[in-house]
Amino acid sequence: MATTCELFKTLNLLPMKKLSLVILFLTSLVGFSQNSAKAKGLLDEVSNKVASYDNISLTFDYILDNDKENIHQKTSGNVLIKKDKYHLDFMGIERIFDTKNIYTIVHDDEEVVITDAANTDDSEFTPSKILTFYQKGYNFLWDKQQKINGKNIQFIKLLPINTNDENHHIMLGIDTKTKDIQQVVYTNKNNTNTTFKISSFKTNSNIPKNSFSFDEGTYKNKGYMITKL
Repeated sequence: MATTCELFKTLNLLPMKKLSLVILFLTSLVGFSQNSAKAKGLLDEVSNKVASYDNISLTFDYILDNDKENIHQKTSGNVLIKKDKYHLDFMGIERIFDTKNIYTIVHDDEEVVITDAANTDDSEFTPSKILTFYQKGYNFLWDKQQKINGKNIQFIKLLPINTNDENHHIMLGIDTKTKDIQQVVYTNKNNTNTTFKISSFKTNSNIPKNSFSFDEGTYKNKGYMITKL
C-alpha cells in the first residue's frame, strides 16, 4: 500500500492536473468575463439558466491532443453538482466537496485524503464564486458557429488577460437553442488542446440525499488509509 507521501506525489502528477482542469471546466458552465456586448448577452443567458437549476448531472469526454508530440488520449468522467457541492468521478479518482471538506478517494491505492476546503485552491471553484468568475480574467471574442451532431454551436473565444496564463486561449461552445455548454477547448502555449465534450446533460434530477456525503466508517471497514489535512 502506498504511503501518504507517495499518495501526494501521485496526486500532484498528471491525474490531479487533469482533475484541476475538470474543475476549471466546470467553472465554464456559469461564468465568464466579457468585453463584447454580443458575447455578454449569450453568456448571461447561459449563466442565468444554469443558476436556476437545483442540480446538474453530466457525463463528459476528456480529450488530450498534441500532434507535434503525437499525444492523443481520451477518457470519460461524470459529475453531479448541487449549489456549492459536487461529486466528481474521473480517472479512477472520486472527489466529493460538501462545502466544508474535500474528500479525494483513490480506489487503486485504497486511500482517502480529507482536506479542509478553506485551505485549498479548490475552494475557489464553487458555484457561488463561479457566477461572478466571468467579471475578470478574460477578454472575449464572438467566434465561429458550427453544426455539431445536428446542433448549432456558437463558439466564444476566451483570451486570458494574464500573460502568464498557461492557456493561449479557450474556445467555449454553446448550443444556441438550449443555451447549454456543449464543449470547452483549452489550447495552451505548447499547442496542446484539452477538450471537454459533454455527452449527457441532465438537470433537476431526483438524487440521493447522501450524494455529497462521505462515510468515513465505510472506508475504514474496507481497509482504506484515511489521511486528514
